[in-house]
Amino acid sequence: MIKSELLLNSNYLISEEVFMKRKSTLFAVTILFLVYNHSLAISQEQKANLSAEERQAVVDRISNLITENYVFLEVAEKSAEHIQGQLKAGHYDEFTEPEGFAKKLTEDLQSVNHDKHMRVRFRQPQTLAGQPEDPESARARMLRRMRAGNYGFRKVEILDGNIGYIDMRSFSDVDLGRQAAVSAMRFVTNSDALIFDMRKNGGGSPAMVQLVCSYLFGKKTHLNSLYWRRGDRTQEFWTLDEIDGKRMPDVPVFVLTSKRTFSGAEEFTYNLKTRKRAKIVGETTGGGANPGGTLRINERFGIFVPTGRAINPVTGTNWEGVGVEPDIKVEADSALAVAQKLAIEAAKEYRETQIAKATQRSEERNQTLVKANALFDKNKHAEAESLINTALNQAVLSGDLNEGLINGMGYQHLQSGAPDLAVAIFKFNASRYADSPNVYDSLGDGYDKNNQLELAKQSYETAYKKGLEMHDDNVQAYKANLERVLKKISLK
Repeated sequence: MIKSELLLNSNYLISEEVFMKRKSTLFAVTILFLVYNHSLAISQEQKANLSAEERQAVVDRISNLITENYVFLEVAEKSAEHIQGQLKAGHYDEFTEPEGFAKKLTEDLQSVNHDKHMRVRFRQPQTLAGQPEDPESARARMLRRMRAGNYGFRKVEILDGNIGYIDMRSFSDVDLGRQAAVSAMRFVTNSDALIFDMRKNGGGSPAMVQLVCSYLFGKKTHLNSLYWRRGDRTQEFWTLDEIDGKRMPDVPVFVLTSKRTFSGAEEFTYNLKTRKRAKIVGETTGGGANPGGTLRINERFGIFVPTGRAINPVTGTNWEGVGVEPDIKVEADSALAVAQKLAIEAAKEYRETQIAKATQRSEERNQTLVKANALFDKNKHAEAESLINTALNQAVLSGDLNEGLINGMGYQHLQSGAPDLAVAIFKFNASRYADSPNVYDSLGDGYDKNNQLELAKQSYETAYKKGLEMHDDNVQAYKANLERVLKKISLK
């Protein structure tokens, strides 16, 4: 389910699927709703029979809550009118136990509003010890549960064909689950295709959806908007300007879905589908797009009331009640096998394309270095170094070059009789990877070869100092180079 912002009173129900964080005032909280556990064991003693008075009170309270909070006021009024009519007609008289009553109320409400998020739930009123659970204990238990589930990231692996696979079971609170998300995305960063498994994902935080999506787009992209009835405001979600790790805007993406894929997981799927960023493989999803929060009815009942609605910037609508249609419709159990076969072919095409692009970039880079060397011959050092820095920086950002490869390039030109070009390359490396002792040692070699002994001495001193600080294995070699150039200086 999707995170919402609500102003709540002291009657707010703290339950297993709710995590609360205080904001600017006592009653302003941010709520993370997780997938409800339908297997909750409740003893018969706790299932006290319903009286007619309690049924009346529950229906009245629901009517007030949805009228005051549901995102669509007219629909809320019709829903309230319907359950009031059902009560007066005696259709609830047969329900003497709370679970059946909650189920019937949910069915009746959804028959009018067709909102799959709106659910009445019977809640366990006490802990096993027989005492009400305090908010801090509930919060601690929820945190333990999220950690035990690795904040939704159930499995991350590399499949045959260099296919990155991420099995996500929920989108946890982004502040708590950020590191798990970053670790997962870093693990698959070198994949040639990606598969996100949403078949058992019931939703979660839109901020976590936003974070994961941000790895899959190059340009800033509007992903989704949430309209909130309270305050009549719209909240936009765009890809993040900064992420921890590498973006993968061109890597082929496949999303697996089932009828259990719901809410935030549907948003993730819909975001990628509408932007033509992924192929969806599996079943039509559950169809829950309206975010909200769980409100207390009484000590035994709560109701999830959607207080907002999703608005996709491409379609202008959402997936409420209809779900997200897959591009390739197959049974959920077969979705992974089908997607793997497609991903292997897509990965092959991606690799071929990337190799062709890298080859072209390498040729263009070599031409730039030839131009720069010609500028050195004309004593236009600043212009030459500017060309080199731009070319090498682009190569680092594209992943074509790293510290070691740039270092090797510098020595190649040093040995081929282009010391000015080599020094410029080493200088870029020392600037780009300033924490590395080795880049300064190599720069010293360049200056030494170019007979710039004082500059060579300074570079070797920096390499030796950093080597000592970092306990570098090559520190004695740095020291020897420093002593060698000092001796050369003394003999001049």
